[in-house]
Amino acid sequence: MNKEFIQALKQIAQERDIPEDELILELEVALAAAYKKHVGATGDVTVKIDTEKGELDAVCEKEVVGVVTNHFFQVGIQEARRRKPDAEVGDFISVTIAPDSFGRIAAQTCKQVLHQKLREAERKRTLEMFSDKSGDVVSGVVSRREGPDVILTCGRSECLLKKEDQVRSEPYRMNDRLRVFVKGVEETRRGPRVRVTRRSDELLVKLFEIEVPEIAQGTVEIKGVAREAGVRSKISVISHDARVDAVGACVGQRGSRVQAIVNELYDEKIDIIPYSDDPAEYITNSLNPAKVYSVTLNEEEQRADVVVPDSQLNLAIGKGGLNVRLGHRLTGWGIDIKSRSEAESPRAASSRGGGR
Repeated sequence: MNKEFIQALKQIAQERDIPEDELILELEVALAAAYKKHVGATGDVTVKIDTEKGELDAVCEKEVVGVVTNHFFQVGIQEARRRKPDAEVGDFISVTIAPDSFGRIAAQTCKQVLHQKLREAERKRTLEMFSDKSGDVVSGVVSRREGPDVILTCGRSECLLKKEDQVRSEPYRMNDRLRVFVKGVEETRRGPRVRVTRRSDELLVKLFEIEVPEIAQGTVEIKGVAREAGVRSKISVISHDARVDAVGACVGQRGSRVQAIVNELYDEKIDIIPYSDDPAEYITNSLNPAKVYSVTLNEEEQRADVVVPDSQLNLAIGKGGLNVRLGHRLTGWGIDIKSRSEAESPRAASSRGGGR
């Protein structure tokens, strides 16, 4: 052990935010335990590291014996009485250990202690950093894959994006920077892992809060979200200030605000619609961009029969029923859609749509 080694320890402690005195104390205890185990000592072993001189001072309590069979933890009666005149067989006396006696023990022990302390520091940092970020959005960089899962580096911690939290259409290339929604911290065999997701409705809400100051300030409120991650989303908004257009605030000048979110979500389409307390109007808005001819409500069953112009039928339903399905999830109403010609025909075809 020398000054260069001590300096390296200090640098590691500083870079990894580990208290220096805590690291040194841990190393002293580990060295003592390792030496005691290695030589089979029965008495206590004490190690002190002088960080100023870069020196190691070690003491072993050796057993006083008549005949020495192992000099590592035994001392003869004559040698013992030179150190302590009243020493008797069976007593223990403190004897200084030559630093050279540690040899490879010191190197291996230092490596193990540093590894353990770095893991503990990482665990502590992760818990401190993310304990209050659950339900928030953080930015991370794709660093590697672990099977189907993606690992992102967020600051000095790592976040786990499991397969079920990924969006199928997103590439997750190395060094891609992404915003993710923090689900929470969970304990694993490798220590605490921060679970994040790209699929949740909450991610979309948080992105709007970041990009639209009026939402962060409470002037504009998000009333509902329905998301088919990676494909299309609908978000309904309302303004609490008559001077502020809720939809316009979310869209931004020349679409700059919503475009920033679309870019973040790899071109996921986003419909921003005005919220209404009137269910018929809200359902009409939810089917945007399709035009609606009429809405008939069945409040008891909370279902709506919607009639659209013939030319708007496919648009209202959407590819694979996506548009009407998102409308249902956004409003909470079951929606059955017919074209105007079907509704007016005495042999009208059965209802279409994405009801419950």
